[in-house]
Amino acid sequence: RLERSWTAPPRSGLFLSVYLEPGDVPVERWGWVPLLAGVAAATGLAKSAGVDTALKWPNDLLVTVAGEERKAGGILGEFAGDGIVVGLGINVSLRADELPAPTAGSLALAGAVSTDRETLLRAVLRSLEHWYGEWKAADGDASASGLQAAYTAGCATLDRTVRAELPGGNSLVGRAVAIDGDGRLV
Repeated sequence: RLERSWTAPPRSGLFLSVYLEPGDVPVERWGWVPLLAGVAAATGLAKSAGVDTALKWPNDLLVTVAGEERKAGGILGEFAGDGIVVGLGINVSLRADELPAPTAGSLALAGAVSTDRETLLRAVLRSLEHWYGEWKAADGDASASGLQAAYTAGCATLDRTVRAELPGGNSLVGRAVAIDGDGRLV
């Protein structure tokens, strides 16, 4: 995305792609799928690693390292055929000297009780299965499925000043107050 890459030393992260076919869910609701993956990852990591993970709208996973929020993961969604491919990248066991940027973090640096990648993978996939099932059963309705409330509860972006970069070099500054029914930041 935006020609950015995600790099990590071998065996230091959890990187996966999952193909989901929402079937009869109206395509205009598919924008919730990457947000759903964020809720699933945060929930799964909290259970398996014992680390509080917050969501930075729309697609970052944050952990607290030495009292500061740090990006420990990211989520991307891309349409593919009759479905959507969701990619997740999570910094699991990176040490401070291996971090790609000063704003990066890892589960290990956040004090994770487990950094076993298989355990983390299973927990994230179980959580993804749960949230995807709830969302699909509600015909993609984020409110009825509980997804909108879960995302809102875990979103660190809310109640903060945000800046939107507009075409032509202009920007718009305001306060983030909600996630609407379409998954947009208000």
